[in-house]
Parts: sequence; C-alpha cells; structure tokens
Amino acid sequence: MGEKVKYLVLLGAGAVLGSAATVAIFKLLPRRVGRQCTNVEANELNDHKFSENKNHGATGPDLLMDEIVSEQLTRNIQFFGLEHQKKVVSSYVVVIGLGGVGSHAASMLLRSGVGKLLLVDFDQVSVSSLNRHAVATREDVGTPKALCLKKHFSTIFPECNVDAKVQLYDSSSEDEILSGNPDFVLDCIDNIDTKVALLAACVRRGLKVVSATGAGARADPTRIHVADLRESTNDPLSRAVRHRLRKDHGIEGGIPVVFSSEKPKAKLLPFKGPNGEEENPSDYQIVPGFRVRIIPVLGTIPAIFGQVMASYVLTQLAELQVHMEPVVNFDMDHYRVLHQRLIEHEELQFGTAIEVQVDVEEVMYIAKELWHGRSARDQSLKDVGRGMWRSINELILIRWDRMKPASVSNLILLKFQEADEHESRSLEDIKDQEPEYFSRVTSVLKRAELDFGL
Repeated sequence: MGEKVKYLVLLGAGAVLGSAATVAIFKLLPRRVGRQCTNVEANELNDHKFSENKNHGATGPDLLMDEIVSEQLTRNIQFFGLEHQKKVVSSYVVVIGLGGVGSHAASMLLRSGVGKLLLVDFDQVSVSSLNRHAVATREDVGTPKALCLKKHFSTIFPECNVDAKVQLYDSSSEDEILSGNPDFVLDCIDNIDTKVALLAACVRRGLKVVSATGAGARADPTRIHVADLRESTNDPLSRAVRHRLRKDHGIEGGIPVVFSSEKPKAKLLPFKGPNGEEENPSDYQIVPGFRVRIIPVLGTIPAIFGQVMASYVLTQLAELQVHMEPVVNFDMDHYRVLHQRLIEHEELQFGTAIEVQVDVEEVMYIAKELWHGRSARDQSLKDVGRGMWRSINELILIRWDRMKPASVSNLILLKFQEADEHESRSLEDIKDQEPEYFSRVTSVLKRAELDFGL
C-alpha cells in the first residue's frame, strides 16, 4: 500500500509540473505566433523592394532582452560576450549573390543574430543548385533565390529584419543596394564585370567588403584561406578581378577575399544546346556577360566558403581580434635555412649559439605567424607567390634586443642590410626616431609571449 501511495504522489507531482510548464509555454506562444503572422502578412504585402531605413539598428541591442532571442543566441553571447553580441544584433549586412556561397554566408549571419540583412540576387533556385544551397528545397525550385531565403529565414530568426531584392547588381542599382550605410557587404558574385563594379563601389564609398573567389572545381577544404586580394593564388577569377581593379579603378589591394590555393580539379564543361550538340554558349545568355557553361561543383566547398565569410564578418562586427593564418609560400626546407642562418649569425656575433632557444618548428611560427614571411620593416604585400619564395634568399632572423636570448619573443625577420643597421643601433634610438615601427614590433613580440605563455 505504501508503494502505491508513493506512486500516486509522484504521478500527481508530475502532473502539476507539466501543467505549470504548459502554462508558461502558452504565455510565450501568443506573442510568437502573432509575430510570425505579422511577418507572413508583411511578406504578402511587400513587393520585395528594399525601403531604406537609416536607423538600421531599429531592433537594437535591446532585442537580447527578449527571453527566447537570448536563449537562441546564448552560445554566441557566451563566445563574444554580451556587449560584443549587441554589436552584431545592431548591425546591417548586405549579401549580394545567393548561390552556394552566399546562401550559406547569409544563413549563418542570420543564425548568429545579425539584426538586419539585405539579400540581393536576380536568379532563381534550380534543381541543380540544390546540391549546394543552404536552405532551398525542391518546392523552392523556380523561386527567386532572394525570396526563397527570406521565406526560410522568417522561420529561423523572425526578429531579423530581412529585405530581399530580386535584382541584378550594376551601376544603375548601386545606390539603391549600397545606401543605408551597411556595416558590411559580402560579394558572392561569380561574374567578373559585376564583381569588379561592386568591389570598386565599396572601396569608393568606404564600405567594408569581403569577397568570395572561385569555389567550383575544388575539393580540399584545408586550402581555403582569408587574405588580401593580392595574395590569392591558383584562382583565375581573383586573378582577373585583381587585374581589372588595378587597370580600371587604380585599386591595388586592401580587399579581403576568401579563396582556395588548390588548383581547380576540372574545367568548364562544354555547352550543349537543345539538340545535344555543342553550341556557342553566348547565344543562350539571358543576361549578357553571365556564364552559361557549367563549372563542376562539389557542394561542400562553396558551403565552407560561405561559412568562412560569415565567420570573418561576425568577428569583425563583434570586434573580436582574430589572427588569420597568413599565406606564406615557404616549405620546411626554407625554415631550416632560416634556423641554420640564425645559428651561424649568433656564432659570428656572440661567439656561440648557446642562447638560441628556438627549433625549426618555432622558427616556422616566427617567420610565418608573426612576420608573414616578410621583413619586419616591410609588411606590404608586394612579394607574393613565387616572389615570396625567392625572398627567403635575403632574409635572416636576428635578436630584437641584443641583451636578451634569441627566443621566440625576441626574434625579428629582416633583410641582411636591415639586420646590419638594426644591430648598429640601440632600442632607445629606434624608439625615439621610429616610434611607430618600435610600437608595431613590440606589439608583435608581445603576441608571441602570450601565445607561448612566456
């Protein structure tokens, strides 16, 4: 009998707790359902034209006071911290090009709490694009990509102010698309003319922009990098864009890009017309200048491109300092040369190499991570690709402070002549005459101390 009473008591307690939970949930649901209905009605009435809102943080950081929003973004808040996540929620981002790269980038920006998104693409969802699109289903085939994303986004994070433009970016639409002072623009376009026009406009307007280069015909995710446009290699699209920006707009670089250093595994497939015979693809272009022939695509790679772009933008918005791995075209033999050169220099200068406290692996960290394969005095990007490979012939690691050992936090990379000059001067002299250079070097060496827990 005692067991039966105990069972009934537990059952009754469970029923009470379940009722309380149900009541709590229903208190929240009307607000949510009402909000979603409002979004649906707005979508039906909206002609999908973006109405400029200068106060693009209208939802603002106060949105994080909402209990469901704060729970949905709790991992981001824990990662960035509340104040920095507020910057993300208050931000306005424009994504142009919503295919395999752009759809994934936009999706993660939304899921990470960006407060306002403008989605721009003139194209429609096709059956063949389902292998790489972030959210599209077969039911979405034939739907404009911008509207497809907007529809799905309203069910993921309805608090985000999502606007969609079924529109081609060009000079005539520049002001409409780039007005409103966006915090970031994502270029996910695969057409050279349009891409060049967009990047040039962003530079001219002083807008932060990150660009995706070619993601097709590649398979190695470990070769995807974020770097300056001048550093991208093995990518025909970025090479053509780089040439056009320099030739037509006088832009040498300064634009971060996501690119793969992997050589493409395949080429454009031949274009075949309705009769099955190979024909001139330009005869079938709907929009002049846009590709008709097909690039083979492994869907995972454009998805990773988009995720990398989103991660880059989010850390920038949240003001989280991230040291991107530099693109340095050295191999282990180059680092061994630098290490041996250091030992020989120490013996020449101090009569012994006993105070060399780094091995080849640490030399790789110093040369690659700290100095990006370039002289500490010249961190410009003029030596890239094979130029950087050749530059190793004139570089040497020496002590920053002659009174301290040759450790990971006291070695700088210089050209031979620069090294001779450095060793003829005192640090106080450098600090007095070149305060900016002194501050930059000491800041880099401080990073080494933190990285190695010194």
